[in-house]
Amino acid sequence: MKQNEYIENHTLRCEASYRGGGIEIDCTDLFNIEGAKVSVYQNYLGGGMLGRVISNANFTPKDKQTKLLEELEETLKEYFHGLTNHEGDGWEDQTYTQNQNMPDSAY
Repeated sequence: MKQNEYIENHTLRCEASYRGGGIEIDCTDLFNIEGAKVSVYQNYLGGGMLGRVISNANFTPKDKQTKLLEELEETLKEYFHGLTNHEGDGWEDQTYTQNQNMPDSAY
């Protein structure tokens, strides 16, 4: 199963807008850890700008699963960026790489 398909099939919550938000997915079956979740969020910096997308997992992966978690977090961040980035908008029309150079918070 492709990671984007996995994300779409395991989304617990998704709140995406021009002011950022977050998405959380259930990873119990992928990591064989009960209640395993990965989430990403994006803050609004003000002036129409969004901060970089940050990831978080509520579990520690087993030794051989660390790379899988890192790849999933990166894919989830890119996926969420696709939901909040609007092509043609002077402030939000950034590539994922450009966005990840932004601060994560305005405070």
